[in-house]
Amino acid sequence: MRYKTLGSTGLIVSQICLGTMTFGGKGFWTAIGTLDQSVADDIVARAFAAGVNFIDTADVYSEGLAEEITGEAIRRSGRPRADVVLATKVFGSTGPGLNDRGASRGHIMAGIKASLKRLGTDYVDLYQIHGLDWLTPIEETVRALEDLVRQGHVRYIGVSNWSAWTIMKALGIADRYGWTRPVTLQAYYTLAGRDLEREIVPLLQAEKLGLMVWSPLAGGLLTGKYNRDGSGPEGSRRTTFDFPPVNRDRVFDCVEAMRPIAAAHGVSIARIALAYVLAKPFVMAAIIGAKTVEQLDDNLAATEISLSAEELQQLDAVSALPPEYPGWMIEHQGRMQGRAQVSMGNDA
Repeated sequence: MRYKTLGSTGLIVSQICLGTMTFGGKGFWTAIGTLDQSVADDIVARAFAAGVNFIDTADVYSEGLAEEITGEAIRRSGRPRADVVLATKVFGSTGPGLNDRGASRGHIMAGIKASLKRLGTDYVDLYQIHGLDWLTPIEETVRALEDLVRQGHVRYIGVSNWSAWTIMKALGIADRYGWTRPVTLQAYYTLAGRDLEREIVPLLQAEKLGLMVWSPLAGGLLTGKYNRDGSGPEGSRRTTFDFPPVNRDRVFDCVEAMRPIAAAHGVSIARIALAYVLAKPFVMAAIIGAKTVEQLDDNLAATEISLSAEELQQLDAVSALPPEYPGWMIEHQGRMQGRAQVSMGNDA
């Protein structure tokens, strides 16, 4: 296992983060996974044995049941709470009321109280806003998170599925008032979906936020088990829950490019897809969700693969983003000025 710091903090986390969306199977979430407590116990124990110390969940997964199962699995593992970096999220609907969702102070305060009870702990290491709330001022959200940090219920804060400008606004507000800064972003990023590189990755690098990647296998499409016509393993996640949306031609071009690389390494295509994501210097951790211990083991082994410069170049080429303004203009003007190759602080 390899490790990185949680953004710019001193907290150390494994590059593989165990996701718990497959735990429970309640309501809508049955389409993603229905693992009961005993199977979840085995998966958590196996992840810990492999060096994973980072677990991510959310209050909406299986309507709260995933948090209950996660907390119990940690306790049954015998692993000291201090040795586990536990992350959860708030934002989605947790009840029928109008205020049972969003990033308002009211919902955040109610959300952390409920999550701590379900998880069976008195603090979470990383508390994340699961989505962008257009109704609630960002100042209100950041202040509520600051209060949770001061109260000791939360150690660090992060956001998920936010745009670049809203992340920067949250950082600016925190800096202006001396409040706790968000230190992570949880976002979708894969070999076949590199949109983050346009605006968000430069922001993360400049502000030193850690990137937690969700669905690094594009909902299973990058495992090599699906065909261009959409057919795949019976009962698999993509056949029951076709998400996240992708350009399928792009996905399968990437899969075909990975096949000879996987064969050369003697590993699964899924491992190559994960290894590609983990090779990116701006990626702090990849979140993997497994339905079996065998699937977990295969994903965990991605940290043992070192792709060559040539292999990375091949995969970069097949998955390259199409030109988009203003990116192509910035690149063009940089070349014209002869400044693209000049590092800051050096003489031209």
